[in-house]
Amino acid sequence: MPRPLISERTVFDAATSGKTELVIPPGALITALAHDAAKSRGIRFVEERPVSKEPVARFALSKSAPTKTLAIGCDHAGFAYKDELRKFAESLAWTITDVGTNSDQSVDYPDFAFAVSRHVQRGTTRFGLMIDGVGVGSAIVANKLPGIRAALCPDVFSAYNARAHNDANVLTLGSRTMGIEVCKRVLSEFLTTVFEGGRHERRVEKIGDVESRFLPGS
Repeated sequence: MPRPLISERTVFDAATSGKTELVIPPGALITALAHDAAKSRGIRFVEERPVSKEPVARFALSKSAPTKTLAIGCDHAGFAYKDELRKFAESLAWTITDVGTNSDQSVDYPDFAFAVSRHVQRGTTRFGLMIDGVGVGSAIVANKLPGIRAALCPDVFSAYNARAHNDANVLTLGSRTMGIEVCKRVLSEFLTTVFEGGRHERRVEKIGDVESRFLPGS
C-alpha cells in the first residue's frame, strides 16, 4: 500500500483554515516543500495515533451479591423516611444493611450516598436506596462509582423504566418532593421489576463503554 503523501498544497489548505497543527497518518511521506511551507507558516506536524484494536477494559460489579439484599442510607432530610422504608422493604422479605445517618442532625449526603453505592459495587448487597431532600445530589454521587447506575425515580413508572430498561441498581428518593406512600410504591416497583435485556442490554453495555473510557489505564 502506498504511503500517504503530505504535499505543499496540504499545508497551504491547513494554513488557510487557521490550523497550527496538521495531523498526519503514521508513515506518511512529507515532501520537502511541505516541510518548508509548514515552517514558514508556523504549522506543526502531529502524527495520528493508531486506533487501538484492543477491547476497552470494563468495570465489572461483583457477582456475589445475595438476592433480596438492600443497602439503605439517608441524610438528615431523609431520616424521617428511612426507618419506614426499611420496615417496608423488610415486610417484602428483603434483608437490609443500614449505613445511616441515625438522626436528623445535619450531615453531608455524599458520605451516605457513597456508602450505599459502595455496598452495591462490592457485591455485599444487590441494590441500594438513598433518601435525601430531593434525590438529585445522591444520584449524582452514586453515579460517580464505576458500575453504579443510580436513578432518581419520583413515580412508579420511572422506577419500572429504570429497572426494566436501564438495569439501575441504586434508587434515590426525595423526602421533600415525595410522600412516604409514593416512596413505598416506587421502592416496591424498583425491587420487583426485572431487567428486560434484549435491545436494552446493548444500550446498558454502551453506558459501561462510556464509563470505561475514563477508568485508570483506559
